[in-house]
Amino acid sequence: MIPWIDNELARELRRAPRRWLVTGAAGFIGSNLVETLLRHGQIVVGMDNFATGHQRNLDEIAAAVGSDGQARFTFRNADIRDADACGQCVGSVDHVLHQAALGSVPRSIESPITSTQTNVMGFVNMLDAARRAGVSSFVYAASSSTYGDHSALPKVENVIGNPLSPYAATKLVNEIYADVYRRTYGFAATGLRYFNVFGPRQDPNGAYAAVIPKWAAAMIAGDKIIINGDGETSRDFCYVANAVQANIRAALAPSNVQGEVFNVAVGERTSLNDLFARIQAELARHQKPYALAPVHADFRPGDVRHSQADITKAQRLIDYAPSHVVDTGLAEAMSWYVDAERRGFLS
Repeated sequence: MIPWIDNELARELRRAPRRWLVTGAAGFIGSNLVETLLRHGQIVVGMDNFATGHQRNLDEIAAAVGSDGQARFTFRNADIRDADACGQCVGSVDHVLHQAALGSVPRSIESPITSTQTNVMGFVNMLDAARRAGVSSFVYAASSSTYGDHSALPKVENVIGNPLSPYAATKLVNEIYADVYRRTYGFAATGLRYFNVFGPRQDPNGAYAAVIPKWAAAMIAGDKIIINGDGETSRDFCYVANAVQANIRAALAPSNVQGEVFNVAVGERTSLNDLFARIQAELARHQKPYALAPVHADFRPGDVRHSQADITKAQRLIDYAPSHVVDTGLAEAMSWYVDAERRGFLS
């Protein structure tokens, strides 16, 4: 398995324990952040209300980090929409990694008010609590959906279009609030525009599941695969290890870099048709052959046709260097999904 953070960054973490708050700690990216930080000697507070997170993710962390790591972890069952809870969770930490949100474009189209309450008001609650507590850094999960109808490729941070969904609008509002807090209060919050992050612990179940875990679980079960559109829609799929690295690098970056927005991706495009073939091939290596042809359906409302990131800014300012490309990420992810199916996690 490829290390998730390089030796230099690992040494920086181990040089002195820091206190971190990870919101969305029982979720996909949040739980991977918590585990990585605990593995490298950090003190972590996790916050989650289990709206989309799972206790099984926390159980996996406990098994992975052992008793020493568990002793450095405190979990709080709390909602970011509760301003008092945000204040209590952030009060004793040095760094905030804000991952909690209601993701999914389709979810936001069906439930725009709920998405807005969580993604906007919850974000402002946590941002303001961190400002009042005087934390050293605040890094938040932004989104490539912010680029909206801007069609040029690759996507560069300072050129965006109009949002195409309520979810995209909430993520744009997050960036606006972060900039307002920087100019009004001198409090810098760094945004990471994730591009289709995938990997272990990403939930394959439910109407709003992302494409890679959804397809992986369906192929393992022998169910049909539905591709929205002709399959030539493309995305910059980014393995979760890259997102973990970017969060830690952004949090520890010099003060003159805090408050920027960075693309977090690989810088490559993969079509849905190609993705299907790659997952199929990877599962075959795990003796999970899948022979059904995909079924094509209509394009989904709110989806963009193509997405690809320019990661030059993150490379230059925070030394971001993707450790995993699509194929190496899929190799690790499929190993986890095959094992998760054996343990009953996919049911």
